[in-house]
Amino acid sequence: MGPTILLLFLALGLLELPPSSAQECLSKQQVAGTLRQIQKLLSSHEAAQIQSLRNFKKQLMVLQGTTLKQGAKHNETCLLPPPPANGRRLGRKTAVGHEVHFVCDPGFQLTGSETRMCLENRTWSGQPPSCKNINDCASNPCANGGTCVDGVLRYSCLCPSGWSGSNCQAPLYLLHGAAQNSSSFSRQPRCADGLFGSRQCSCDVGFQMRAGGICQDVNECQLFQSARHTRICLHECVNVPGSYRCICPDGYQLQVDQNTCNDVDECAENQHNCSREQTCVNLLGGFRCIRPECPRPHLNTTYVKTSPLQCERSPCPMDSKACQRAAHSISFHHLPLPSNRPVPRVLFTMSTSRFVGDSLRFAILGGNGQGQLMVRRSDQHTGELVLTRPLMGPATLEVELEMSEFARKVLLGKHVFKLTVFVSQYEF
Repeated sequence: MGPTILLLFLALGLLELPPSSAQECLSKQQVAGTLRQIQKLLSSHEAAQIQSLRNFKKQLMVLQGTTLKQGAKHNETCLLPPPPANGRRLGRKTAVGHEVHFVCDPGFQLTGSETRMCLENRTWSGQPPSCKNINDCASNPCANGGTCVDGVLRYSCLCPSGWSGSNCQAPLYLLHGAAQNSSSFSRQPRCADGLFGSRQCSCDVGFQMRAGGICQDVNECQLFQSARHTRICLHECVNVPGSYRCICPDGYQLQVDQNTCNDVDECAENQHNCSREQTCVNLLGGFRCIRPECPRPHLNTTYVKTSPLQCERSPCPMDSKACQRAAHSISFHHLPLPSNRPVPRVLFTMSTSRFVGDSLRFAILGGNGQGQLMVRRSDQHTGELVLTRPLMGPATLEVELEMSEFARKVLLGKHVFKLTVFVSQYEF
């Protein structure tokens, strides 16, 4: 039974019959009135059905729009940029607002953007990175007319006559030791009569027979010390009759192999004169007494010393933005470094054990290491200070580093590292 017929029966059942008699037939006026009431009921029902259908269509359109928006939002990604040649890319997320990072292989320096972010227009911020070979000879490390040959991760020097050492810095006559005109450097051979009137002569160890039947000392220092790949002493060689002796510079001690030199740790062995207020820092061949100071109060920002090598920021006033942007802590670090180390070399690593944000950024704030130092990422949460050019000592290098922590691009805090590198005049 259809809904229209059902409504018709309902309408007829609802009609009030005349009170005179239920058996009499309806008059034309009564039938016309009944039909009008049925028509009104049908019109009302039809209007309700149309309105319900309209509401259903609206809900369907809203649902369809929401689905399209979610699909469009899901597709708001950038094409993953390739890693540079001789380098690698860190990070794989390509949604809007996410970052990827780039680092170079050892021996190469990054140019372009170290960090790039996926923008709302589905492009990456910054410039495409590239890794360029580091020219180790750019700083002219070879002294006294030596010729520099650039190699992989290091360089070598071709020294002119009369000079030796990794950088042609040592005159040969200093390496040859004692003079050869002493009578102790020559002696008579040991001879014995043999059969049939023969005579056999020999020299002691460290001597060799010369013309005239004299045993002359073999100068090991002159034979072996001048070339880097054959040198027999790490520092200086002194020739003695029949042998040689290695000596070490002040602040070093000769090892049991009688050839190499090791630094003496004056701080650990209490061979220093630092006061109680100072901290002893061991260097290669010596030591240094230091007493780092916290920054003076400035723009409502004050620091207190929490350890000999650490300063912490005091709580900031509520309305002081300058204080809130200042570093939460400052630490002091001291690094001894031999001269002429191969590069690139990681000198210092930055990280945090209380990471609460979503990204860390690393930067060099200042110092006197321009052109010799760079900062790179080893992973998303670790930064490295890298030496890019060999350093010749004695020299002192100072650099100030900053590590900033962010959450959704909002700065959470900063830490400043003040690093001092003491470069020895020796390569050990």
